[in-house]
Amino acid sequence: MVGNRAALDVTADADPLTAVQAAALREPNRLDWCVRTTGGGPVLMWADCHRRTSDCDRPHVIDHQCTAPAPPARPARRTRKPPPVPDGQLTL
Repeated sequence: MVGNRAALDVTADADPLTAVQAAALREPNRLDWCVRTTGGGPVLMWADCHRRTSDCDRPHVIDHQCTAPAPPARPARRTRKPPPVPDGQLTL
């Protein structure tokens, strides 16, 4: 964390939600974000709207949760084993 910014890499769904809709989809490992638009483009802010007494009027987005099938597992990598050597010799 540097100042008020954290170095996070977020992949969020692009569909805008209300604060209530986003809060309903929130899970321990799935966060929702307030979207503030600045001159430099959209900025994701930590959604602490549930702590406020008034409703948040900004659009919200939620972390993406992939529903695609998992890619097939890669076959185990085989390592080369050095050939056995007679006692008293070394392999390099």
